[in-house]
Amino acid sequence: MNLEEYFQRIGFHGSYDKVDLATLKLIHRLHVMSIPFENLSIHCGERIVVDLEVIFNKLVRSSRGGWCLENNFLFGWVLRQMGFNTTTLGSRVFNSILNDFGATEDHLINMVLVDGKAYIADVSFGVSSQIWEPLELISRKDQPQAAGVFRLIDKGDMWVLEKTGRRPEVFNASFTKSSLVSRKEIKQIYCFTLAPREVQHFFERNDILQTDPTSLFTNKSICSLQTPTGFKALVGWTYSEVTYKPEEGVDVLDMRDIPDDEIEQVLREHFNVKLQDKLKPVNKKADYTL
Repeated sequence: MNLEEYFQRIGFHGSYDKVDLATLKLIHRLHVMSIPFENLSIHCGERIVVDLEVIFNKLVRSSRGGWCLENNFLFGWVLRQMGFNTTTLGSRVFNSILNDFGATEDHLINMVLVDGKAYIADVSFGVSSQIWEPLELISRKDQPQAAGVFRLIDKGDMWVLEKTGRRPEVFNASFTKSSLVSRKEIKQIYCFTLAPREVQHFFERNDILQTDPTSLFTNKSICSLQTPTGFKALVGWTYSEVTYKPEEGVDVLDMRDIPDDEIEQVLREHFNVKLQDKLKPVNKKADYTL
């Protein structure tokens, strides 16, 4: 494992020894534009392992993406290798069906200190909730990004990440009532504390999330990649290209269903994902929107 391979994977050509905010923002953005958020291993009969060498081989050398326990674990290692002061944190994702945050920490994020200020770095949430650059850890400050306006709110016993988005405009009329289309203007994403976590803290959840029949990730096959104008996503058989149009106050969703025999081609052409094992797409009912 080495930084040169990782930087080649994300297309970073800057200085390796600049431990500043500009560099942090740049590699964060390049990561989310290059390495997908995806859980396809589950639906290819592969086991997801939270082991740095395994993750490096998968995400950097084998043209794959991963979920947060892979992407953000790898990104934290990269930051530490570069010399950034980085702390692993755990967060609980909001469930709109329960109207509450999950009971357990199953989303790994990183806190980075730069010039005396703290930032939340998260390169692996995907779709329209994905931040492109780290967020300053300051309460109730509007932090506009391409996807909308993000805010971190200090609730005393925890911090909450929320986003104010835009109205969805669905290009294909047959998808206007799709459960994948989010219609909430203000969306709570997750909550977290500043208690440091070791990677072992997530081992049990890593196993449960890929085996529990009630888990989002066993009920949906997901692949998402950010683009300069929005993002692409393949959820089950539904392929979406989303274009952010902040000047018009809308997000334009171009959605269509993909036949089984074209799935692997879509993954290669639109996500640069090359699978070794056969994917069985899944899109059962679960709390998930673009």
